[in-house]
Amino acid sequence: KYWSDDVVEVVPVDSTHAYFRAELAFYNGHSCSIAGVAKAVGNKLVYREKQASYDGGPTCRLTITTKGKSLLLDDGDGSCQSYCGARGSLSGFDLIPLSSKRPIGYMARLKGSSQFKQAIADWKAGKND
Repeated sequence: KYWSDDVVEVVPVDSTHAYFRAELAFYNGHSCSIAGVAKAVGNKLVYREKQASYDGGPTCRLTITTKGKSLLLDDGDGSCQSYCGARGSLSGFDLIPLSSKRPIGYMARLKGSSQFKQAIADWKAGKND
């Protein structure tokens, strides 16, 4: 047994886009780590990479929405598998209760992070929608 916290950050970038970062740990010791800028489409945030992953796998498409009382991350067919360990997955991941939502108290540090800067740079360069 080990202790872990799943973290999902969502920060507005403009009126139709938001930066997101997810750090998820699974009971089997595997994890997923992904960050990017997603577009608001209806009641979902949708992240779409424009080119296939480095290993020739499918193009990552991730949606972030709510399902009941949980936050749902879903890459449907496993298209974002390259961001996870061998047994981690972003397919239908809905174990984050909305009741755990809280303000981000480290916003300056988040915006200064390499993940945030790279996600914004990739978005501005048109590497994702």
